Amino acid sequence: MNPYTGSDFDDFLAEDGILEEVSARALKRLLAIQLEEIMAERRMTKSGLAELLQTSRSQVDRLLDPENTAVTLESLEKLARAVGRQLRVEFA
Repeated sequence: MNPYTGSDFDDFLAEDGILEEVSARALKRLLAIQLEEIMAERRMTKSGLAELLQTSRSQVDRLLDPENTAVTLESLEKLARAVGRQLRVEFA
């Protein structure tokens, strides 16, 4: 008998103890995709974004890296303003 019958994928990840890590990476990947789309709309390069943020291109690479989940809200807020957007964070 399958022990996972009737459960969902989140239950499976929680049982393995990796739900929070996987969720954080998925959210970061979503943010990175959204940012890349905004940059493409505005024809903005990573170097140009780095200049607006007054930081290095390597820092922009870290912000865009879906594996790097250690990003502060302050950094995300600055990033949103630099691309003409607002950051919205909510509990669901």
